Amino acid sequence: MDERRKIDEKSKQEQLDTVREDAEREFLTTNQGVRVSHTDDSLKAGERGPTLLEDFHFREKLTHFDHERIPERVVHARGSGAHGYFQVYEPMTEYTRAAFLQDPSKKTPVFVRFSTVVGFRGSADTVRDVRGFATKFYTEEGNYDLVGNNMPVFFIVDAIKFPDLVHAIKPEQHHQMPQASAAHDTFWDFVGNLPEITHMIMWVLSDRALPRSYRMMDGFGVNTFRFVNAGGKARFVKFHWRPLLGVHSLVWDETQKLAGKDPDFNRRDLWEAIEMGDYPEFEFGVQMIEEEDEHTFEFNILDATKIWPEEEVPIRWIGKMTLNRNPDNFFAETEQVAFCPANVVPGIDLSNDPLLQGRLFSYLDTQLIRLGGPNFQEIPINRPLAPVANNQREGYNRMTINSGEISYFPNALGENKPRPAPAEEGGFVHYQEKVEGWKIRARGEKFNDHFSQAKLFWNSMSDAEKEHIVKAFHFELGKVADEGVRRRVVDLINNVDGDLAIRVAAGIGVPPPAEKGASSGTKKSPNLSQENTVRDTVKSRKVAILAMDGYDHNEVMQVKQALKDAGAHPLVVSQFRGMITSADGREMEVDKSYVTTASIMYDAVYIPGGKHTDTLKSQGYVLHFVNEAFKHCKPIGATGEGIEVLEASDIRGVKYADAGAGEDVVDMGVVTCGSRGDMHSFAGNFKTAIAQHRHWDREKKEQVPA
Repeated sequence: MDERRKIDEKSKQEQLDTVREDAEREFLTTNQGVRVSHTDDSLKAGERGPTLLEDFHFREKLTHFDHERIPERVVHARGSGAHGYFQVYEPMTEYTRAAFLQDPSKKTPVFVRFSTVVGFRGSADTVRDVRGFATKFYTEEGNYDLVGNNMPVFFIVDAIKFPDLVHAIKPEQHHQMPQASAAHDTFWDFVGNLPEITHMIMWVLSDRALPRSYRMMDGFGVNTFRFVNAGGKARFVKFHWRPLLGVHSLVWDETQKLAGKDPDFNRRDLWEAIEMGDYPEFEFGVQMIEEEDEHTFEFNILDATKIWPEEEVPIRWIGKMTLNRNPDNFFAETEQVAFCPANVVPGIDLSNDPLLQGRLFSYLDTQLIRLGGPNFQEIPINRPLAPVANNQREGYNRMTINSGEISYFPNALGENKPRPAPAEEGGFVHYQEKVEGWKIRARGEKFNDHFSQAKLFWNSMSDAEKEHIVKAFHFELGKVADEGVRRRVVDLINNVDGDLAIRVAAGIGVPPPAEKGASSGTKKSPNLSQENTVRDTVKSRKVAILAMDGYDHNEVMQVKQALKDAGAHPLVVSQFRGMITSADGREMEVDKSYVTTASIMYDAVYIPGGKHTDTLKSQGYVLHFVNEAFKHCKPIGATGEGIEVLEASDIRGVKYADAGAGEDVVDMGVVTCGSRGDMHSFAGNFKTAIAQHRHWDREKKEQVPA
């Protein structure tokens, strides 16, 4: 009995300890145990002022977060890099004194790193995620870093919430799952309790989160910066990159299969394109707002969860970047490159954007640990081309051997060298603006408009894009176990569009909102939809040619040549590697065998005529290849007897040409031509279909098994 009493008393004490621990955990504190009264906004000089260094809670929170992963990056761990150059179209003297934006004949070297955000280094390229798009300009005035993403907005207003965001979206703490995915309870719990995230969620669940290639996605500076000219006049600016190939995406089913077949799909695509001479090209654009117009917009121009609609603030395209060289060593360059928004040059300055203010601290702080101390700027990929002269010495991994006894300023022994440079000699002078206000954790009223631009984004989507967003909600929230979390997210998006909320609720096992939200209205911004992107080129597109012994050599050669002349890459796919023989005895080399590839790795499929079609029709791999390409809305071409392979597939409701006739038939991106047809005409129609990228009218035919 005494032993039993001891056990009971111990159990009671454990319960009391648990209650006491829960009580102690009720309030948020610093690492020193000081209770925190507010953790949603950093301490600023007035509602619109800059973040203050004395904000110990902000600094502690960001510092701890920055150092939580060693040695890989906390975010953007998986990346791919490339060298290139930038040229401005015309002198920008009126707007900025930045030297690299003045001379159209000058090529400024650049290094670009593309990346996923959430996943660890070993995750797949094709996950649903934001993509990083960071550019280091090696200018004559020093390094300038434009650190951006492939989406123009961000999840949060103030950087103090960044640790919360990433903790929520990273694998859950108790079992470290799921990898590189937002489809789990903690992230969507965070979303349902943070209305400011709504606009970004619409972007992340759109096709923008599934880029076909790093070469086919936009880039955005996200934050608000300033251009400052030689006269000291400043303008607020946002920066943009747009790919000359257009903005194109994968489909969701495709991304999941690619993650298994080729988890390096986007990295490989970038590398191979550069090696083949298909150099990625991006135009550089800027939106500008006069300082006196700062408060004339319905939104706060310093709010990173908002865009500046192009209808209100047009983009001026001022230059072009070409990526033409792969790194020599992945670790030395792509892995060790360090970007920071604080790396600016004269003529480009910062704003009081509260997300940007935090990034200025966080990036540098992270790199001090990840790259081994304060001398990471001496790593070759980070070293500026401009000469470096200062009094900084010693520290981990110091590479420079400084001679002499002087390491301070002012000095007489060294003739006061190196000395500060006045503005007229290229010295950086911070833009002067008046800053006043109470020290306060707060934000301006316009920062609290969380739904108007989410509505604008939804309205601007095509029907196909809207359907993809709904299905993305079904997948993401379908993975969430807690019904309360799912309900809160439905209630949140009900503020965007009532019909959207009802459609989402129907797929995730929760009732629709008690009161349907209002319609999003009719206001649109056409540039937000990928349907309005470039659709007039097949350059660098990969086309699979399905062929075996007995193929029609003339048909294949004519189509291959037409595709090559247009800049595409036709690749022969067959059962085995080696050579195959045509019906008339000629040979052709096979590029890929069935077991090493799949339709998901190509932009289009072509099936030539010939006696080989009898064999193709009997091969399950071939039929799956065709069905899958059709399901993913890709262009498909067939000539002569090749049409019989389409007829043997599970594709239904598509019109084909007569295999023995002469006319072309184009239906839903399927281009067919009989054996007596004009191959030149067929090739032209096929190229037009490829340039369209996808043919979304097929998505209603989901009965196709693939």
